[in-house]
Amino acid sequence: MSPASRVPDDRDPAPRPDLPGGSADPHILDNLRGLLSDGRSAVVATVIATTRSVPRHTGAKMLIVDDGRRIGSIGGGEMESRVLEEAADCLADRSPRILDYELLDPSAGDPGVCGGEVTIYLEPHMPPPTLIVIGCGHVGRAVVSLASWLGFNVIANDDRIDVARELADGLPAHSGVQVLPGTLADVLGDLHLTDNDYGVVVTRNVEVDIQNLPHLLATDVGRVGVMGSRRRWDTTKRSLLDAGVSEADLERVTSPIGMDIGAETPEEIAVSILAQVVDHRRVS
Repeated sequence: MSPASRVPDDRDPAPRPDLPGGSADPHILDNLRGLLSDGRSAVVATVIATTRSVPRHTGAKMLIVDDGRRIGSIGGGEMESRVLEEAADCLADRSPRILDYELLDPSAGDPGVCGGEVTIYLEPHMPPPTLIVIGCGHVGRAVVSLASWLGFNVIANDDRIDVARELADGLPAHSGVQVLPGTLADVLGDLHLTDNDYGVVVTRNVEVDIQNLPHLLATDVGRVGVMGSRRRWDTTKRSLLDAGVSEADLERVTSPIGMDIGAETPEEIAVSILAQVVDHRRVS
């Protein structure tokens, strides 16, 4: 029997408080923290309810890493193999789910013969998205500060070495922001951007954008926002098309960047930009 897979909602009962020993497999959470720090994704599978005879009881956890590794166990056997398959889908759509298994009759498709029933909660954990800020002027600095406070993995770049160093010198200790001076083409060679990441382009002129955007759009970065007027973007877009950048790649670009909130100061502009990024991340 295939598991009933469903997205949890507020009607799902909370896990029972009588966890064996008060908690289960604390090393799972330690490993999860390390994986997320390394930019890996993982799913935490937790047994949240059982009846009758089952291999593991409420509170048992297993960590499934995006490369297929597993840490811990929720019972082994065919049931665990099926959970691994479900975990891959869970990472793909980045949505939690609840699995209900009967361990009664393998001839009917059940993943075991223990005689009980088990409910497993799959919770995906993704590393924080990277936000690369290109341009470390007044607006760029405000975006870096706000994005770091919001929990993004922030990378800042400027081809003007002195400007980039001024930003780096002004950041709080342990901010976690990477300031990478130099040409964007060189900087991107050491980065791995995914479709979960964002580019914020707040440079000083069109010529810099025309030079940088082909390199940025050659990565897998999900969305790119470019500061400037619509007229400026029309000029930039024509030059990019003439340079061989495809229409499909340009569809990832939003310009002018930021929500229309009447922003004027660098800090207000940063709020409008990050509001748009958060809206895309949470709503779109």
